[in-house]
Amino acid sequence: MSTAYLEKLNDRQREAVEHGIGLPDDEIGGPLLIIAGAGSGKTSTLAHRVAHLIVHGADPRRILLMTFSRRAASEMGRRVERICRQVLGGNATSMTDALAWSGTFHGIGARLLRIYAEQIGVNVDFTIHDREDSADLMNLVRHDLGFSKTESRFPTKGTCLAIYSRVVNSEVSIGEILKAAYPWAMGWEDELKQLFSGYVDAKQVQNVLDYDDLLLYWAQAVSDPELADDIGSRFDHVLVDEYQDTNRLQASILMALKPGGCGLTVVGDDAQSIYSFRAATVRNILDFPNEFSPKAADVITLDRNYRSTQPILEAANGIIGLARERFTKDLWTDRQSLQRPLLVTVRDDADQARYVVEQVLAAREIGVTLKQQAVLFRSSNHSGALEVELTRRNVPFVKFGGLKFLDSAHVKDLLAVLRFAQNPRDRVAGFRLLQMLPGIGPQTAGRILDTMAAEPEPLLSLAEVPPPPKTGDDWTSFVALLSRLRRSAAGWPDELAAARAWYEPHLERIHEDPDTRKADLVQLEQIAAGYPSRERFLTELTLDPPDATSDQAGVPRLDEDYLILSTIHSAKGQEWRSVFMLNVVDGCIPSDLGAGTTSELEEERRLLYVGMTRARDSLALITPQRFFTYGQNVQGDRHVYASRTRFIPAPLLRLFEQTSWPKVTATGIERSSQQVRVDVVARMRSMWK
Repeated sequence: MSTAYLEKLNDRQREAVEHGIGLPDDEIGGPLLIIAGAGSGKTSTLAHRVAHLIVHGADPRRILLMTFSRRAASEMGRRVERICRQVLGGNATSMTDALAWSGTFHGIGARLLRIYAEQIGVNVDFTIHDREDSADLMNLVRHDLGFSKTESRFPTKGTCLAIYSRVVNSEVSIGEILKAAYPWAMGWEDELKQLFSGYVDAKQVQNVLDYDDLLLYWAQAVSDPELADDIGSRFDHVLVDEYQDTNRLQASILMALKPGGCGLTVVGDDAQSIYSFRAATVRNILDFPNEFSPKAADVITLDRNYRSTQPILEAANGIIGLARERFTKDLWTDRQSLQRPLLVTVRDDADQARYVVEQVLAAREIGVTLKQQAVLFRSSNHSGALEVELTRRNVPFVKFGGLKFLDSAHVKDLLAVLRFAQNPRDRVAGFRLLQMLPGIGPQTAGRILDTMAAEPEPLLSLAEVPPPPKTGDDWTSFVALLSRLRRSAAGWPDELAAARAWYEPHLERIHEDPDTRKADLVQLEQIAAGYPSRERFLTELTLDPPDATSDQAGVPRLDEDYLILSTIHSAKGQEWRSVFMLNVVDGCIPSDLGAGTTSELEEERRLLYVGMTRARDSLALITPQRFFTYGQNVQGDRHVYASRTRFIPAPLLRLFEQTSWPKVTATGIERSSQQVRVDVVARMRSMWK
């Protein structure tokens, strides 16, 4: 069989793709760790490996591919299909359509929990709470226990949920989590244990699961040898992308599925492990070769970079080369350049903002569009001065990290209708839904839900509840809608259309700008048409929400071109021709709050490395001598004097071109003609206001 489809791969990529394939029928290759450096063609390599498995006879229905977003899984599936089509022709579509077990850890977990619901003791009709719903339920329990009225500050609902989630996913005791990440809350340990116990009970009563439950129940299921063997036997091959971003719970699931490592492939880069705040641990990928007996011998490193120039890579290699523990690799490329990364000293954050805007506009004049440029920073509040300067100079920009589609109130309202019809014991959905009706407040909603909870058939009891005062005909139509949805009388996705028709009059009464919000609901209905059922729609939409539509986190509507502003965490996986990094100084990177332990400091080093390796052609690290801290310094908001980040010690300075801005000459500060012109025009305009 022709292997022409592998000819575009480099030697290391091809070695990773072919590992363990072509063995006798009764043999499957042992565990494989692919260390894929930044820009090394990781996605292409993984897609080729999956396709190569299928081409050589692997049943795609028995391949489990786990990525960190559903979009990544879809893109992987498309690449696999294209490759298979080259080799197999018309048979490729049917084969790759069968690649059904492709998705996120949480999405795969949700599917398996439905299949094994009876064996693990959950009701198959469970609904899944997103983070906001989970926080709301946590808050209800918090209020019932009286913790919302304590004299001293008790953690907020969001903080409580974050602590709970960190404990579950890291498999570490609450005491250790509080000491490491929430020391100010250590005095509340006993109360938090009581709260979390009540939260678990509430989820059980309401037949809801949160994100963490999808992994926790899965992990608990595979802790039983018989269930682990049954679930693991469904898959001949298990492939995991971004393994450096997994937590201990996910790693324990993986090892239970494939305890001997046969057919197991994990791909990742220890140098890009930057999500410990989500309970991810770099130890998973560092320790992977030692998880098996005998030790997994196959570690393949992809170190050829297809993104950045060699000087950028040399600087990044120098920084990560000082890490205390890592898989040794030095990225290299054929893309040579004489331009080293810039290390730019400015006086303060105001000059930093002016420098960035000037350089961005200058690059635009020579053909580098705004979209091809990005400004990265450690924390979102670091870009404040820059945002003001961009607005003053009328430069359009997008700052990543705004409101998500499912966080919009009107979208959550409509989804609450479907969730409550799917699971009438979902108290958060019911509480939200009931209060949409005129005349129903929190107390009345609570009494109605209590009445429903006491009955074996909650929706039947709802029909017998006397209409609350002032609801009028709204109550009758409300009960009729839920009854119709519960019976699935309209079929999917017409159920969503029926819910939208009921909700829109309430939307006009409750929310401002109803026309814009209605456009989101139409968009939601279009999304729903792509799912086979209400249950599948609610599950996957919750686990992998789309971006905002009407509320697009600042995306300009009238400008086709705009500058990208992003935290480094949000920029991972992206690339731009030109990258500027703000506040590359001690106190910002590493953050004052992220340098308490060796492991935290090492993650801050990796964060700088990730930011630098986003750049293709040019990179500028900016070091203000003085900057303002907002809520990150232990001494409060204040101006502080800064020094270059400790991650660029003196021996590494040779890898950078050092400069300062504005440049100081014998006659004073040399300012650009463009800046002078802009200031003069602004002054003239102000005279005539």
